[in-house]
Amino acid sequence: MNRLKKKKIVLGILVGILMILIGVYLGISLFFHSHFITGTTINGADVSKMTVQQAKKAQQDHISEYILTIKERGGNTEKITADQLGLTYVDDKGVEKLLKEQKAFLWPVSAGKRKNYELAANVSYDKSIVDGILEGLSCLQSDNQTPPQDAFVQPEDNGFAIVPENPGSTLKRDDMKNAVINAIDTGKEALDLEKEDLYEKPSVVSTDESLKKDMDQMNALTTANITYDFGDDRKFTADRSVIKDWLVKGDDGNYTVDESGAAKWVRQMAYETDTFGLARDFTTHSGQVIQLPYGGDYGWLINQKETTSSLIEAIQSGTQETREPEYTYKGMDRSKNDIGGTYVEISISEQKMWCYKDGQLIVETPVITGNHSTGHDTPSGHVWAIDAKKRDADFKRYPVHVNFWLPFNGDVGIHDASWRTEEMYTPTFYQNSGSHGCINTPVDAAEKIFNTVGIGSPVIVYYSTDQVVGPQPTQENSI
Repeated sequence: MNRLKKKKIVLGILVGILMILIGVYLGISLFFHSHFITGTTINGADVSKMTVQQAKKAQQDHISEYILTIKERGGNTEKITADQLGLTYVDDKGVEKLLKEQKAFLWPVSAGKRKNYELAANVSYDKSIVDGILEGLSCLQSDNQTPPQDAFVQPEDNGFAIVPENPGSTLKRDDMKNAVINAIDTGKEALDLEKEDLYEKPSVVSTDESLKKDMDQMNALTTANITYDFGDDRKFTADRSVIKDWLVKGDDGNYTVDESGAAKWVRQMAYETDTFGLARDFTTHSGQVIQLPYGGDYGWLINQKETTSSLIEAIQSGTQETREPEYTYKGMDRSKNDIGGTYVEISISEQKMWCYKDGQLIVETPVITGNHSTGHDTPSGHVWAIDAKKRDADFKRYPVHVNFWLPFNGDVGIHDASWRTEEMYTPTFYQNSGSHGCINTPVDAAEKIFNTVGIGSPVIVYYSTDQVVGPQPTQENSI
């Protein structure tokens, strides 16, 4: 067999194969003119190689078995079935249209590739029952609806920190209903509530720049640690745990220290520690405890306005220290017994005076107090502070010169009385021949007392241990 004849045979075979392939291609193409290409689904139903009628039957069968799985936040799932919905298939000629639009001659390219068509509204059901079905879902029960919580700033041991938002589990009820209806209408078998953004969202999240700004400002304004130490384990400390309650946010978005909050705190501190003019217990020279009622001018009195102002300045500066408040009046001892150990005690009924220094008796002396018969009684029943110390004083109203003058209640004070003889210092002499209110004292005793006490030292005057407040002056006590 010659070479030409062999070529003709090979060519014939090739042409034959080609004709077969063309025939197969045309046959399959013709098949897909009336059947769906492999890999085709309509609303979730596989209609590969089906005719229109077969595809419609598959649709109907698929619908009767339809289940919509609702995926909820937290991993829970719930289902809505065709039976609940009363789903029926509606022939809207959409299947025919899809087949007509199918490019049958491109079956080699399309075959095996998944192609899912979603036809809207090819099912029929009463949409009014959807509300009732949804009400039965666990995810929409009120007990399972946790509102979202915004991120916020809260104080912790080492400062303020941002607490992340809590997404909660509250669903957008109307949006969820629309999403369910859409899923049913299009044959979707799953509805992910999270992915479809059907949960209510917090309005403030942890990445919010304004939240970080708030945190930074609040941390900066609460670094101070300021302690007021009054002794006897009485300490008042303004630190982060306290200052945090005084922070206020202004209209400009910036935090400041609220003066009213700081003032209230200072007011409470003053209430617990001020002693000026207050009633107090006093242990007399005999060891008997008497109660001195409200009055007098001795004790501690915090200047609340100035203390509040200096406190706020210290907070703004981040100060960390132990300090004193600003005072209007000061006593001599900051412990609860603010009289301390250095003071003068005067008993009118005994006509005696005692002077103590650091708890030790320095002077015990007889005295002559105000003349009771003329109404110049020495005021009693309280604690007063020594207002001044003066040597060689001359009284304006009377031609009297004294070597030592310690006024403690206006023109009433302690002074030496060179015109008094030793015999005059008796328990009753003052009643008819006493002073104009001052405490007449032997010169030696007056000098010792003058050298012992200072301006501000307390002077306790009482009538007797049984009657703390005695007759009060009816005439002006003057010098």
